[in-house]
Amino acid sequence: MKVLIVDDSPDALTVAKARLLKEGLEVICADGGRAGLEAARVQHPDLILLDVDMPDISGFDLCQQLKADAELGMIPVIFLTGSSTTADRVKGLDIGAVDYVTKPFDAFELRARVRAALRTKHLQDLLIKHARLDPLTELPNRRALMERLQQESSLIQRHDGSLSFIMADIDHFKQVNDTHGHSAGDRLLQRVAQAIVGQCRQTDLPARYGGEEFAVIVPGEDASDAFYLADRCRRAVEAVTLELGPDTLRTTASFGVADATGSSSGQDLIQAADEALYRAKQLGRNRVELAAHTSQPAHLR
Repeated sequence: MKVLIVDDSPDALTVAKARLLKEGLEVICADGGRAGLEAARVQHPDLILLDVDMPDISGFDLCQQLKADAELGMIPVIFLTGSSTTADRVKGLDIGAVDYVTKPFDAFELRARVRAALRTKHLQDLLIKHARLDPLTELPNRRALMERLQQESSLIQRHDGSLSFIMADIDHFKQVNDTHGHSAGDRLLQRVAQAIVGQCRQTDLPARYGGEEFAVIVPGEDASDAFYLADRCRRAVEAVTLELGPDTLRTTASFGVADATGSSSGQDLIQAADEALYRAKQLGRNRVELAAHTSQPAHLR
């Protein structure tokens, strides 16, 4: 794990770094508040050790800036200080620090407090990760999907560009649960998720939207291009087989595709893709349909 030490004293930096290297940590040093803030933004450390008394920016002020930053606010901060007054400790804890270490450092105490803070950070990261993952398919869940869609929608509104959204629904999924049981249904969901992921680029975000529905955010592409991705996903799902004793279960899925043309929000994009998906269901399932406002790919015109 990565630890950033921010202190204007070269001696303090040297001593703290030497102590923490024995823990097998990656240690980064910054010799003042401004340098520390820049290092935090570039390095995204797992823990920051922050000196209270620095001439350019005090540790208290820097801690407040870190906690106000959406990308850095969750990084735990341990204050380093030569002061042992209760007022300073209370102030530091009130603005977001998780602990204090008093100078001169006791090597064992410093390492123990750092280990404790990093254990807490690791558990925090796991909670955040799992709060955004669907436990069955291990795809991003609807919450993660909506957060990313909001980011992408805001980006193209500021800088133009293209953005597409694919909605997919497994055909006749209720029959699978009714005929073969929910365990078979769960296994099928996992296999379909794998099939969809296998067709996506690294820049795409496939997710489980809910139930037997999946979605894919496709940055940088309009709907006519995203159509081809959706059709590859459709064919990959069609090729899925699930062995259930003497029976082999096969399935299909229907897809709706929309892009940001004429959409003012991510919710508009979802609605347009969902309407296209509904039309795919009405027209016989196992097909891809584009939203009404988009142009057809060349081979379908």
